[in-house]
Amino acid sequence: MYAVIKTGGKQYKVAAGEKLKVEKLVGEVGSAVTIDQVLMLADGDKITIGAPLVKGASVNATVVSHGRGDKVMIFKMRRRKHYRKTQGHRQDYTEIQIDKIAAK
Repeated sequence: MYAVIKTGGKQYKVAAGEKLKVEKLVGEVGSAVTIDQVLMLADGDKITIGAPLVKGASVNATVVSHGRGDKVMIFKMRRRKHYRKTQGHRQDYTEIQIDKIAAK
């Protein structure tokens, strides 16, 4: 059984027991998180597609850790105009482990 969820403006295909990094979520390490935005459920040959969400479906997960991603360098330059700008960015993330996929 797997599901397609939406969190942090992105979509993820998840299955029970899987770990993944998502955009930062509010919650302490070890706490439970429920994601209600389920776009699709698949259980063997039975597939349920939401319009836009599957009613009554949810995904239960546990927060494993919080962290920051690798640094991305942003470099802007205009030739012959004596303009250059360098900036760095590190995106926050939350690592979660999928415990259970619940349907209605």
